[in-house]
Amino acid sequence: MIWDLQTPLAVVGYAEAWWIQILKSLVIFAVGLQLVPLVLMMERKILGRFQNRYGPNRVGPLGAFTPIADIIKLLTKESFRPRTSIGWLFTLAPILSIIAAVAALALVPFGNVVDIFGTPVGLYGIDVTVGPLYVFALGAIAFYGVMLGGWSSGSKYSFLGSMRAAAQLISYEVAQGMALVGVIITAQTMSLTEIVEAQQGMWYVIPQFVGFLIFMIASFAETNRPPFDLVEADAELVGGYMTEYGGGRFALYFFAEYLNVLVVSAIAVTCFLGGWLLPFGIDPPTWVDPFVVIGKMLAFVVFFIWVRATLPRLRYDQLMAFGWKVLLPLATLNVLVTAVVVVAWS
Repeated sequence: MIWDLQTPLAVVGYAEAWWIQILKSLVIFAVGLQLVPLVLMMERKILGRFQNRYGPNRVGPLGAFTPIADIIKLLTKESFRPRTSIGWLFTLAPILSIIAAVAALALVPFGNVVDIFGTPVGLYGIDVTVGPLYVFALGAIAFYGVMLGGWSSGSKYSFLGSMRAAAQLISYEVAQGMALVGVIITAQTMSLTEIVEAQQGMWYVIPQFVGFLIFMIASFAETNRPPFDLVEADAELVGGYMTEYGGGRFALYFFAEYLNVLVVSAIAVTCFLGGWLLPFGIDPPTWVDPFVVIGKMLAFVVFFIWVRATLPRLRYDQLMAFGWKVLLPLATLNVLVTAVVVVAWS
């Protein structure tokens, strides 16, 4: 096939009026803004229970306003930077991270096209024909945020953390992408909404269980979560690439990290757990679909917290060896087997 330069790389599946797109962008940002404090509170409370303590219980009823107090504390702190840092890059790095995280959330389908006051509206930010590629492209931009943050700080600890991030993200992003290739082959599409619709009869977590396991393990490394949190290993690197950050800049990094956890949870829900679809043929009203997706996402977040409370941190050599010697060959084998099965059944 000869590629025509006039052919667009991606096509938007459903076009809407500009004012609808602006409203949806504001809603997506507001949803992320509300979910991150909820995830922070869940993590502290669940970790408290795992460690036989109460967790936050001072600010608000049952400590519910603790994340809001933390955000206010960070935003009202003095904004400073080291003398050895590169000023504009030091400020740009956390902004890149938060923009990439919010933009990736816009690709998550919370439902199909619905009719709102006579106007058809898609319950997602944008539906493109190469959805997974957009997600990984935005992940690459977030990587630059981490790398620039560590390098521009002018600190050895920050620079070592950013170098670890570079090696770790490159190593595990390959396996994570290969895990989604099996889903794409099975669904015969790269549109995230069409992938959800293709799971009407059976969620892909069943035929693609190996791919699901690979995706989840790689997601821990991609989001720098325990047991793969070597990028900011406090026992070795103080705070990793965020060592020299404080105040509002640190709040952006902190917000982006937990938003990325929500994004990978949403992609796992979309590609493996049927998105807004419920099992056993249950077909709720359309307005329930976003709550179904958010509920599944929060279930994954609980799993992330559970693993943090349970498993110790790996050594760096173990992390890299596991990514290249175990996950990548397994992901490649999964793609080959999926391709053979799909061709044989077609």
